Amino acid sequence: MEERNQLVETSRRLVSDGINRGTSGNVSLRFGQGFLITPSGIEPNRMSADDICLLDKAGNLIEGQKPSSEWRMHRDVYLARPDIHAMVHTHSTFATTIACMEQDVPPFHYMIAVTGGNTIPCAPYALFGSQELSDAAVTALGKGYACLLAHHGMLAAGYTLDHALAVTVEAESLCEQYWRLLQTGKVPLLNDAQMAAVHDRFKDYFKR
Repeated sequence: MEERNQLVETSRRLVSDGINRGTSGNVSLRFGQGFLITPSGIEPNRMSADDICLLDKAGNLIEGQKPSSEWRMHRDVYLARPDIHAMVHTHSTFATTIACMEQDVPPFHYMIAVTGGNTIPCAPYALFGSQELSDAAVTALGKGYACLLAHHGMLAAGYTLDHALAVTVEAESLCEQYWRLLQTGKVPLLNDAQMAAVHDRFKDYFKR
């Protein structure tokens, strides 16, 4: 019940912070041999712990309401990344804007390192809820903690729900900053050596 309540609270925070709107987006937590995920079509302010869906590692529903249409993407990341224990998927304004431009976010700011790499990569477009989207997201995420989904939104991952939420907030902020820089027509970038130094400093940035 504690984990279910955490998913409800996180979903509500995403709306109150202006990152998600209405029923868009979803949140999940690894749980036992499967995972917990928010339901489809229920606004967070109407969502209860009993609505949270429990799925096994094959994606079969064990308890709860109808799961988010993106359950495959969550399942496949958990299968591919044993270090990941929580995920947040959003349709936040600036991340979605850059995703609709089909662009990676390059290392214009050192905080890109928070997402685990030197860029925030953008996965190619695929229909929402499809296996093709899941495969594209797993590939784009790689060993990092965030990726964009072309013409769709963003996926953030973490070793805790707090970590995944922190990555979500930072990635959205970075996308906003990058979008504003694009308006100037000039985006100076940090080089690989500079980013390597940042990654070294960030080894313990998020406490497990």
